[in-house]
Amino acid sequence: MPDETQRPRTVLRIAGPDGRSFLQGLVTNDTKRLDAGAVYSALLTPQGKYISDFFLIPEGPEAILMDLPAEHAEAVMKKLALYKLRAKVTIAESGLSVERGLGPVPADGWADPRHADLGWRRYGTDLAEAPEVARAIEAKRVELAVPEAGVELIPGDTYILEVGLDRLNGVDFRKGCFVGQEIVARMKHKLELRKGLKRVSVSEPVPVGTEIVSDGVAAGTLYTQAGGAGLAFLRFDRLGDAMTAGPASVAVLEEA
Repeated sequence: MPDETQRPRTVLRIAGPDGRSFLQGLVTNDTKRLDAGAVYSALLTPQGKYISDFFLIPEGPEAILMDLPAEHAEAVMKKLALYKLRAKVTIAESGLSVERGLGPVPADGWADPRHADLGWRRYGTDLAEAPEVARAIEAKRVELAVPEAGVELIPGDTYILEVGLDRLNGVDFRKGCFVGQEIVARMKHKLELRKGLKRVSVSEPVPVGTEIVSDGVAAGTLYTQAGGAGLAFLRFDRLGDAMTAGPASVAVLEEA
């Protein structure tokens, strides 16, 4: 049985003289940051909803690697092709694999741009990742309230500010326009978020997607769990002192 913490990734290569400017008008982060290292970003619908999140890695003067969830690769390639128009870029699978690790960044690796404690990533052929490393990173992800594609990040449904992509260096509000930018900016500056991702304590493991109930009323959903803690998407006006998810007791934890 595969380890569910080792989720398949695809690495695309976006090559050509217009690569950075092409992505600049589409993704949530500033591609100028590639001069300093890896960049975490996302692609949204015009309505501001999540399509995919990914890491952008500079590869020479005219190429960028896009490390994204394998299940999103086909949809993202189609979306990029739709926006390409006359831009001088090519978009193709690179054939590269991904390895993650914690601790010092190796010479051929890239520090995870979301948080210093999330370790590093590197790219090559036939790279492998030990299951215990994947589990350690999963626990760290829960500790830092970092959402994961296919679990807490749901295409066509998630608003990225509700799950903290701005806190994780995934959004640049000063870069100018990107697809969905108007909705994201309005949520940032004009609205008070009424729901979002929170770290919670969990008295015992329950299935991912279990409903959280507070005083008999649905208050949210419990997702990834590790080491007695979990990530939950909650309605803030329904938080209570006696929340449950199935047989488990649930309580909101202080921010890490």
